[in-house]
Amino acid sequence: MTQTSEWLEAYVRAWETKAEGDIRAIFTDDAEYWFRPNDAEPVRGIDAMIESWREPEPTEPVHDLAVLIENDELGIIKGTVSYPGHADYTNLWEVWFASDGRARKFVEWWMLPREMQPGV
Repeated sequence: MTQTSEWLEAYVRAWETKAEGDIRAIFTDDAEYWFRPNDAEPVRGIDAMIESWREPEPTEPVHDLAVLIENDELGIIKGTVSYPGHADYTNLWEVWFASDGRARKFVEWWMLPREMQPGV
């Protein structure tokens, strides 16, 4: 198993449990979490990230995520996340690794599907 696939497995576990220890296991204490690449500021620091992860999800997410490419410093993950009855997202995630394998920076690039208009 590769560093990024191990990290992704741990991320999914933390996402499901929302447990503080699981979140701390995958992000450094001073990590940045960018929910969108063009946000003015990221969520900074593990305590702020833990708090943001406690916000309720619209529904139970269903995901299909896989490692696209990686090296020692960066992993790129692609896939989909669906919140049934709410929205479906296409994702590309940047995971910038610290030397201990935790993420020091995480960036979500997500898109909603284009709505097809009649006659377009």
